[in-house]
Amino acid sequence: MTTQSEQHENEIHPIGIYLKIWGLLFILSALSYMVDYLSFQGYIRWSLILIFMILKAGLIVSVFMHMQWERLALKAAILVPPLAIFVLVALMVIEADYIFDSRVTYFGAGS
Repeated sequence: MTTQSEQHENEIHPIGIYLKIWGLLFILSALSYMVDYLSFQGYIRWSLILIFMILKAGLIVSVFMHMQWERLALKAAILVPPLAIFVLVALMVIEADYIFDSRVTYFGAGS
């Protein structure tokens, strides 16, 4: 009878998965460069750059770091803290906009 760790060691991941992920990473990188080439500006530029960055990082972590084959508890332990930090940063950005608008409203033009 084989244990779960022995079964995990005997798993063979087909090379096709890695080639498909490399292809997707190449396409996402090309799209990321196209954002600058097409001279997008403002929020759309930064939104696209961040979306492509997160997609590429997710693919790398999922496949090349073998996270998609790990247990849910390990995935949660690794993925939840960055998501919590992201939420906190988003809240700080919202609060910073509110503070800036309040300063402009009550104290005149901002610097």
